[in-house]
Amino acid sequence: MVVDENNRTAEVLDVLKSVAPEIDSHSIDSARAFRDQIELDSVDYLNFVLKLGKRFDVDIPERDYPQLSTLDGCVAYLGSRRATGG
Repeated sequence: MVVDENNRTAEVLDVLKSVAPEIDSHSIDSARAFRDQIELDSVDYLNFVLKLGKRFDVDIPERDYPQLSTLDGCVAYLGSRRATGG
């Protein structure tokens, strides 16, 4: 199954909304850190990363968590992980 960048973006935003249902996903600046835009504490961020891994069926090591701090970062990271087989 081929997942394009737009679908990855929508999926990432869906996961983010599952952790922070109060957000307006249309107002997310894709280049700014999530924590600068919405109130995500460390537990929420961890849940977000774990749910991303589950949704995209990839193991995300803790050392890679900083790459997932923005929407653009998530989309690029997940795209590269899918391209290399996860």
